[in-house]
Amino acid sequence: MKRILVACGNGIATSTVVASKVKDYLTEHGVQVETTQTKLMEVPGKVQGYDLLVTTGQFDGQTGDVPVVKGMPILTGIGADKTMEEILAKLQD
Repeated sequence: MKRILVACGNGIATSTVVASKVKDYLTEHGVQVETTQTKLMEVPGKVQGYDLLVTTGQFDGQTGDVPVVKGMPILTGIGADKTMEEILAKLQD
């Protein structure tokens, strides 16, 4: 089971959409995943123990050894496939 933290400005709207799409995509590709949504400002205190961080806003904070993927393309649809492939690849490393 992979754990993904999805962060947006308020931890509600865009992170919910992105988390849902990421979970659906990964499930279709045989990856069991659990997603959690949070506010960008809460990421440094919550990110440890996750396999991946997906953000929908500007984030320059510390994540330790947790890889980060910028998830805005998932919302806009422009480059979404490439972003999903990047997420899948990072979870398979």
